[in-house]
Formats: sequence, structure tokens, C-alpha cells
Amino acid sequence: MNTLILLIVLVPIIEIYLFIKIGSQIGAFNTISLIFITAIIGIIYARYEGLNTLRSGLTQMIRNELPAYEIISGAAIAFAALLLIIPGFATDFLGFLIIFPLTRKIIFYKLSGKFKNKPEKKKDFIEGEFEDIDDENDRKI
Repeated sequence: MNTLILLIVLVPIIEIYLFIKIGSQIGAFNTISLIFITAIIGIIYARYEGLNTLRSGLTQMIRNELPAYEIISGAAIAFAALLLIIPGFATDFLGFLIIFPLTRKIIFYKLSGKFKNKPEKKKDFIEGEFEDIDDENDRKI
């Protein structure tokens, strides 16, 4: 919960800071134009990558294979498209990183290392034998 609140507060602060810095260097009109251009290019490229991912997933389904990477990749492309629609330079940068297949694979590889099953430690156990003993009282009842 704290991470979500931190993101909700920090992302707009970072975006406003970048708007001011970049706007002071290239001008307000150019900054606004750049935001729209990156959003348009990002959405077009997200559509292209999404269709490639869909095509690859369908090919794997035809071969009776589970398209696990394509499913995760499709969700990542949708998230990247959302980041590209949000006005800002930091979100656009992150969105472009996720959209490009090479960086997407690197990000997946880094994240998958955190979620892999770690080998369990061997638990202490006592090895022994047992013998079932019948009571004389149980037989009389």
C-alpha cells in the first residue's frame, strides 16, 4: 500500500520536474508537441508489437504449445501503451523500454529471477520404525 501511495505522489512530481526542465530548454510549444509525438508513435508501435505477439501466440496454439511468454508479453505491451498515453517523459521512457522486444525480454528475465522457486531447505527429521500394539482391552469389547 505504501508503494502505491509513493508512486501516486512521485510520478507526477517527476513528470512536472521534467516538463519544466525540458520546456526551459526547447520551449513550451516544442515540449507539448514532443509529448504528443511520443504518444502517437508509441501507440502505433504498441499496436504493431501487439499484433506480432498475437500472431506468435496463435502460432504456438496451433502447435499445441502454451503461449505463456506471449500472454505475459501482451499484458506488458498493454501496460506500455497505457504509459505512453499518459503525458510525460518518464512514463514515455518506461513505456518505450517495455514495448521494444529486446528490453522487454531483459526486464522479464530480471523479474523472473525474483519469482523462481527457491530450493527448500532440508527439514530435520527423525528416522525410525514403529510397531502397532493392540491392547488386550480392545479385543474384549
